[in-house]
Amino acid sequence: QVQLVESGGGLVQAGGSLRLSCAASGRTFSDYAMGWFRQAPGKERDFVAAISWSGGSTDYADSVWGRFTISRDNAKNTLFLQMNSLKPDDTAVYYCGSANRRTPTVRQSSYDYWGQGTQVTVSS
Repeated sequence: QVQLVESGGGLVQAGGSLRLSCAASGRTFSDYAMGWFRQAPGKERDFVAAISWSGGSTDYADSVWGRFTISRDNAKNTLFLQMNSLKPDDTAVYYCGSANRRTPTVRQSSYDYWGQGTQVTVSS
């Protein structure tokens, strides 16, 4: 059974930083692309960033480009999201997903496993 467990969320002031982690188990982590999505109150879940199976290819939403960095450690079965220059608009529950392919994708339908989410709140 595949499990994804996010951590690292919290309350931070605008301009601050947070680093999210997603620990994966249950299948060969390094075989699959991974992604981060977020859902703000009253809104749909949106794409944030994705990374290929090897970490050699990444993709970002325009809203986070240049501020967020996605990375992975295949030896430790862990996905990361470094978030810098945070804004109040970044407030959301952040979810990691494991894709059914090796290359990054923005399509939620391509992710077959999800974590439970971690809350990120950015105060102004």
